[in-house]
Amino acid sequence: MSQPISTSGAQSAAGADVTHRVRVGILGCGNVGGSLAALLQRDADHLVERTSLRFEVTRVAVRNLSAERIVELPSGVLTRDSEELVTADDVDVVVEAMGGIEPARHLVAAALDAGKPVVTANKELIANVGEELFAAAAASGVDLTFEAAVAGGVPLIGVLRNSLVGERITRVMGIVNGTTNYILTRMTEDGADYADVLGEAQRLGYAEADPTADVEGFDAGAKAAILAMTAFGAKVVAGDVYAEGISGIGKGDIAAAARMGHVIKLLAVAERQNGEIAVRVHPAMVPIDHPLASVRDAFNAVFLEGEAVEDLMLYGRGAGGFPTASAMLGDLITVSQNLRRGVCDGFGPLAAARLRPIDETHTAYHLQFDVTDKPGVLAAVAGVFGQHGVSIRSVEQTTRDGATDGIAHLEFITHRAREADVASTLREVRNLDAVRHIGNAIRVIGQ
Repeated sequence: MSQPISTSGAQSAAGADVTHRVRVGILGCGNVGGSLAALLQRDADHLVERTSLRFEVTRVAVRNLSAERIVELPSGVLTRDSEELVTADDVDVVVEAMGGIEPARHLVAAALDAGKPVVTANKELIANVGEELFAAAAASGVDLTFEAAVAGGVPLIGVLRNSLVGERITRVMGIVNGTTNYILTRMTEDGADYADVLGEAQRLGYAEADPTADVEGFDAGAKAAILAMTAFGAKVVAGDVYAEGISGIGKGDIAAAARMGHVIKLLAVAERQNGEIAVRVHPAMVPIDHPLASVRDAFNAVFLEGEAVEDLMLYGRGAGGFPTASAMLGDLITVSQNLRRGVCDGFGPLAAARLRPIDETHTAYHLQFDVTDKPGVLAAVAGVFGQHGVSIRSVEQTTRDGATDGIAHLEFITHRAREADVASTLREVRNLDAVRHIGNAIRVIGQ
């Protein structure tokens, strides 16, 4: 175990506050780690006033000592030796801002084993090996916190773990990836093509050079696993999450949603029903009057539903150095206060989850077909729906822009239906001679 954090200052007979010194070691000094170090320097006096804690960054582990950084650190603070940092006597709390699973997993475990609380923003780490690290934290009697791992600066994890810890949460649904929300916003508001907006997002720094993790839903999937784990206290890992991205969304889908009074968003959904948990990420049509529909650009928002609280939404910047560092700073204050008091807020143990596969989930769908424009075709298509128990809420027949003469465009909205039944319907419809093209099957929220 590490030594208790040191105390400085005088205490009067009336019991004046004492300032407690907290020595911080940071793994990584990129956008997030550097922003946190800058906050700790800039707001040092303010933090003493608010918390009676004086934070001192004593070590920062980096790969390149000479790289340009967003924060100027005192001489001797930068080091290449991350192994030494996590067990050093002059570090009370470790902040992990490296990302990825390894070597972060090994270093976090070493810090916890040495009795040092850890603050992390690493969604991959928590979504894949969180249970293992929570057990290590519990064994050492210290904290492992991860507020910044989901939705950046939005204080979501703390709300679920503290304010709503007694609430029976039934569903968590939200926009947790700013890159895809920016792309869909520009496609919706400007009529732009997916490829063009993706390029713009990369130029602006919203999207990585390789955007796969964002646009194919994997980033949101890791966050959805953490949300499910936190909201339901259940063991859910990233591999349990069904992930479907936005790379196939086109102008026709955006236009169809607008005609319905909806917008398309990439949603992370975790819900509990009848003892089962379903976790998924996919594009969905959201009614224009739903709070999530108004979340634009790179912002994040998460909509919570509970038996007593009913509906609640948290909204804010989901990425960026300083918003993310703000969430980490909140965790850093919490774990430092706990360390001073000799307590910790353990996470877990996690309960085994009975996970509902995507095929067994129920939702409404928007489905589009290009068919030969002749009598009986609509009835034939609708008949397939009926054979598979998929109830039709509405149907519209139009001529799609640019369609060949003699081709009609059918749009169906279903009632809530089982995913497997919708998939079977689409397979059989595809085999009808009159069907020329099947568009994207997009889930509809609120139907």
